[in-house]
Amino acid sequence: MLFRILLLLTGVVVMSGFQASPRNGPAELVALFEDWRAFEAPEFDDGVPNYSAEAMAAKQAGLPAMKERLKALDTTGWSRADLVDWNILRAEMNGLEFNLEVLRPWARDPAFYKSVWTYESDTPAHEGPTHAAVVELWQYEMPLSDGDAARLERELAVIAPLNAQARRNLTGDARDLWLAGTETLKEQARDLRDLRAEVPPEHGTLLAAIDEAVASTDDFAAWLAEEGRSKSGPSGIGKDNYSWYLRNVRLVPYSWEDEVTLMKRELARAHAALALEEHRNRDLPPLDPVATPEDYRQRATDTARAYIRFLDEADIVTVTPRHEPVLLERIGSFVPEEERHFFDRVTHSAPEALWPHFHHWFDLDRIKNDPHERTVRREPLLYNIFDSRAEGLATGMEEMMLHAGFYDDNPRAREVVWIMQAQRAARGLASLYAHANEFTMKEASDFHVEWTPRGWMSPDLSLLGFEQQLYLRQPGYGTSYLTGAAMMDRLLMDYRHMRGESYSLKRFMDELEDEGVIPLSLISWALTGERDPSVVRLPDAER
Repeated sequence: MLFRILLLLTGVVVMSGFQASPRNGPAELVALFEDWRAFEAPEFDDGVPNYSAEAMAAKQAGLPAMKERLKALDTTGWSRADLVDWNILRAEMNGLEFNLEVLRPWARDPAFYKSVWTYESDTPAHEGPTHAAVVELWQYEMPLSDGDAARLERELAVIAPLNAQARRNLTGDARDLWLAGTETLKEQARDLRDLRAEVPPEHGTLLAAIDEAVASTDDFAAWLAEEGRSKSGPSGIGKDNYSWYLRNVRLVPYSWEDEVTLMKRELARAHAALALEEHRNRDLPPLDPVATPEDYRQRATDTARAYIRFLDEADIVTVTPRHEPVLLERIGSFVPEEERHFFDRVTHSAPEALWPHFHHWFDLDRIKNDPHERTVRREPLLYNIFDSRAEGLATGMEEMMLHAGFYDDNPRAREVVWIMQAQRAARGLASLYAHANEFTMKEASDFHVEWTPRGWMSPDLSLLGFEQQLYLRQPGYGTSYLTGAAMMDRLLMDYRHMRGESYSLKRFMDELEDEGVIPLSLISWALTGERDPSVVRLPDAER
């Protein structure tokens, strides 16, 4: 009997220790996080998420209590890591507040109701607002097993009732979002028809579910097109809303005006650097784009392997056995010249220029196979709050590797790095003007094309529309590539200054990655102690 009592007491101690473990965060913060995520998720009715006006009003009514619980936590004795997690919750709660009061994607943005995704995002969650019952077609392998066919049938059954609900929910007047979203739903119908062509007759009930989803999506798209004739309102959220969102949700220490200045500087810097690289390389042979699938596969494979070797031998990051296979899985395949969008032109001209950006896939592999020890950072942050880190590091790695010497054996590849920088600055600046309602989405796209070097941004291929639509749907995302890279520069400077003689790039990169895919402002505080009070708060300041 005494043994059993001791065993029970030991279990209580162990469980208490686990709940308050510094690796997971204080027990009360973890409990609030779990309650918060359950609260934030929509209610479901027979598998269909509810985004009705009544449901959203209930969220709005319940949010203040959640925010009060966060403010009321006794943070005495908390570590900096705990306070970082506290700020993550604060940012997510602000994100829901902003969505409820300003962005309202369920009411303004038809693309919110896109259900079928044929590709995996290279960031922790889909870019832009999405509903909670999306169908990840890319996760299925053909031919489908009976179990997968049944699962897919259940998932597709959500589309028709959700489309019906969307007709009631969509009451906004954002013209550009509405017209672009109409095309998104038309694309969904095409994707569903393509799926149907791959499913054999023996999966009869699945075929029937696909047919229902196609018919529903066609009807929904037709309704959107008809309703779109009367839409005339702006789609941008305005400068003040944009600035509030950057600082209180994205935790980015800039305003709309700051980002305009930064994007203009980056656009000029990229074009000037490209001109100088071209002058430096004027006597070298021009880039020779690949001409055959075999040539592409060989060049892409060789340069990907060379990149992993460079990371290892130059002491950039700690390279694991997973790095090379992860990158080789993502090198893509040959695309005919007339079908190449911007990034196809990059990979078919100098694929090594893009591999540093594929740090994304190393992030995702780590999230999947080595999840973060802290509960709050284990799942993707809501509302794309991760973008300064995810996109900022991926973009920053391109120029970092240029300066570190990766392209020394192919100086023409340095030109491609600057072409990518210019393209990102052009699209980011255009997105800022679109959110200020100074550009329509068409004008933003035209600016994007005009200021991308060498005519590589085609006005006729889908990438252009996808990017400008995404950045209009998700404030802050279009600029995050270069604002995040700028924040990376500041963090590297502060970290090196702090470490002094003990600094090493490899140590910096390893410590950066150990913090997880969270806002760079929080990582900076964690690694250096430097805290920007305009975006990173202490709990006492919120009370």
